[in-house]
Amino acid sequence: MSLTYPSPATGTENAPIGDAEVPRTYQVRTFGCQMNVHDSERMAGMLEAAGYVPADGAQADVVVFNTCAVRENADNKLYGNLGQLAPIKAANPGMQIAVGGCLAQKDRETILKKAPWVDAVFGTHNVGALPALLDRARHNNEAQLEILESLDVFPSTLPTKRDSVYSGWVSISVGCNNTCTFCIVPALRGKEKDRRPGEILAEVQALVDDGAIEVTLLGQNVNSYGVEFGDRQAFSKLLRACGEIPGLERVRFTSPHPAAFTDDVIDAMAETPNVMPQLHMPLQSGSDKVLRDMKRSYRSAKFLGILDKVRARMPHAAISTDIIVGFPGETEEDFQATLDVVEKSRFATAFTFQYSKRPGTPAADLPDQLPKAVVQERFERLTALQDRIAAEENAKQLGRGVEVMVTAQSGRKSEETHRLSGRSQDQRLVHFTVPEGAPAPRPGDLVTVTITEAAAFHLIADPATADDYSLRRSRAGDAWDRAQADSCGAPAPGAAGAGGSGKSGVSLGMPSLPVRSR
Repeated sequence: MSLTYPSPATGTENAPIGDAEVPRTYQVRTFGCQMNVHDSERMAGMLEAAGYVPADGAQADVVVFNTCAVRENADNKLYGNLGQLAPIKAANPGMQIAVGGCLAQKDRETILKKAPWVDAVFGTHNVGALPALLDRARHNNEAQLEILESLDVFPSTLPTKRDSVYSGWVSISVGCNNTCTFCIVPALRGKEKDRRPGEILAEVQALVDDGAIEVTLLGQNVNSYGVEFGDRQAFSKLLRACGEIPGLERVRFTSPHPAAFTDDVIDAMAETPNVMPQLHMPLQSGSDKVLRDMKRSYRSAKFLGILDKVRARMPHAAISTDIIVGFPGETEEDFQATLDVVEKSRFATAFTFQYSKRPGTPAADLPDQLPKAVVQERFERLTALQDRIAAEENAKQLGRGVEVMVTAQSGRKSEETHRLSGRSQDQRLVHFTVPEGAPAPRPGDLVTVTITEAAAFHLIADPATADDYSLRRSRAGDAWDRAQADSCGAPAPGAAGAGGSGKSGVSLGMPSLPVRSR
């Protein structure tokens, strides 16, 4: 589907795309899940392959929004951002704005009607069309709308501008075959399509060759991987194959579905040394009635049984989850069942959401939609419970020695505390100090420290002496230095937070996993 709309604000007087003297700049702004973050890396790769360069904090010539449609406020966030850009574009006629992702796939012409100053709208199935749409909009002085109903090219074959040199996302599948009544993703991303194992492992190897020591395997339902080519144990085999790649130190994956989570995956996690002791297992609700209404094909007993099996094989595994509060028809008894399962599950963290009515989903037409005040009150009770559990679980880490991979992002108080930040093997966020006289790490390096303080959403390690701190410089840290040098950054060793991701970085809007969404 390809339509054109008049776009009088679009100018043609700027230098052509790819002009060696005046390259056009870009910025990608991302809303949504890890899949969207990875899609944004592809958008950035496509733009750079077409001659664009990162805006590096200046006002970009091209701003691309990669959108999410899962929650109701996604619409407000997009149109609010577009509204802020309208006067900027009016003052800069050569500027272009593009909207892609799930909301673009869903709303289509609505975006151009509400924001006629947008130049290009594209969907989840044709990310690779972005540079051509921008070029066509400039040439024809008309907004371009192109939405495909099915996948044109598997996204992983497109150029990718990675947000991080030390850690990378790898898609193993796109789309979803489930029919959860609250979720619009299958309608927007289509049925599941699986990549062949050799293609996935080749991409992982390429990331490792470039210096990465951590990968996260991505899919709307990673543990159903293999359904397209008829191998029910394909995902566990893939995890074990990742364990055979030299130099790959950390393997993660997200997100599995409890209904399809099998013992062979648990065995592969426990028996593959570089698969991290961390699991994100979406609960959504602890009420069996609500799970039936959601068309989640498991019940609370099965969910808790999976956690028991995981912890039996990996006692120190940190488990996180997603929970929806206020699903239509949820009673106080149903909500109490969720609180009971949360208490038993002992989640390290939980991403909790108030139910959001999404047009086009079966749940939007269900009776007994709950009043906002009821949902809010339950949400606050749930988050209070989870905050307590998270604090108690983190307190168990006191005195433990943990290996932390240093990240480029530091905490909000880093200037005040002089702490750097990183992720432990179980994905907990750790803020740490470098003892006086000890060598400082680079992003991608690994430090071993002892946890001295614990809060609900992070851990702190303040080594008393250099003897309490160990640094292992890594290939990933070397890759960070090379990336900084290539981008004319200042790779001053030890400045883990300085310069962020350097001039080559992509503004993704969501560069790392949040501790919890509210």
